[in-house]
Amino acid sequence: MVKKLMMIVLAVGLAAAISGCGSKESGGTKYKFATDAAYSPMEFMDKDKMTGFDIDFLAEVMKEAGLSYEVNNIGWDTMLTSVKQGKEYQGGISSVSITDERKQSYDYSIPYFESKNMILVKEGSPVKSAADLKDKKVAVQISTTADTLMTKIMGDTNKSLKRLDNNTLALMELENNGVDAVVADIAIVREYVKNNPNKKFVIIADPTNFESEYYGILLPKGSELKAKLDPAIKKVIENGAYAKVYKKWFGEEPDTKKLLEQK
Repeated sequence: MVKKLMMIVLAVGLAAAISGCGSKESGGTKYKFATDAAYSPMEFMDKDKMTGFDIDFLAEVMKEAGLSYEVNNIGWDTMLTSVKQGKEYQGGISSVSITDERKQSYDYSIPYFESKNMILVKEGSPVKSAADLKDKKVAVQISTTADTLMTKIMGDTNKSLKRLDNNTLALMELENNGVDAVVADIAIVREYVKNNPNKKFVIIADPTNFESEYYGILLPKGSELKAKLDPAIKKVIENGAYAKVYKKWFGEEPDTKKLLEQK
């Protein structure tokens, strides 16, 4: 009986030790990330499952960092507000471009994805560059870099610039002839054209007006999470896990050398 009791005590002690190690590894915290899952192939809902490049990439980063986490789909504007407050959500991952303006209100992880804004028009359109959009009807997702770029070109009060809640609505406007063009990130535009081969859309690049942008994980100002994420992101890019996720979603090798050169 005494021997049995000692074995129980030892077992309980061992269980407590294992639990303590697990808590120490994850810091005892479950980090909450917000996203806007309407941005295929970066983050989107497949029936009731959230998936996409950003979702798979974050999984690799958090595994490398040894951190517990969850991702919630709460919409673009709500994500920006919630992460800025830093109370319910400790980070946001939703193809968020790193900009000087946003840096005034947020911290970012190191860059993890290179992107460019592209112009999408219907076949036969006279539009050849961003400058040709000045007198056209254009749809963008509100509060994105596409919105910022087109506001500079078309003017802040131009009613022909339609600022919509998400890119799905913007693309529907083009499809239904509500606008002449959509401006959005290259991944979104390419995915839309790939999935709609019979609709005869044309993608236009304009490197003069639309320079490369880099995505980062959005963080509240002064976030302690940055120090944990940055080395994990760097390791995931260097060890081949990033390339595996990238090829899964885009079918090609990423330029990791150029990505690692970014600060």
